[in-house]
Amino acid sequence: MRGTLLCVKKTPTRNITLSLPSALLRRAKILAVERETSLSALLKETLEDLVDREEGYERAGRRSVGRLAQAPDLGTRGRARWTRDGLHER
Repeated sequence: MRGTLLCVKKTPTRNITLSLPSALLRRAKILAVERETSLSALLKETLEDLVDREEGYERAGRRSVGRLAQAPDLGTRGRARWTRDGLHER
């Protein structure tokens, strides 16, 4: 029986040095063990999630600004015909 050879494209990695409080490092190691993963894999996953969320937020902001720029004219010609005080009169 022949084994199957898988070709896996490896992403280049870089080693870094982190300074973490001892208690946080201990908790992170315990979490990694509970998830049956390494501390490096846990940190990588967490950083990927953080960066993906931030990039998604920025994309959403750009889309919103683009939609505002293309919004139809509501007949105000860009000028408010009311005042703050007028809106809050009782």
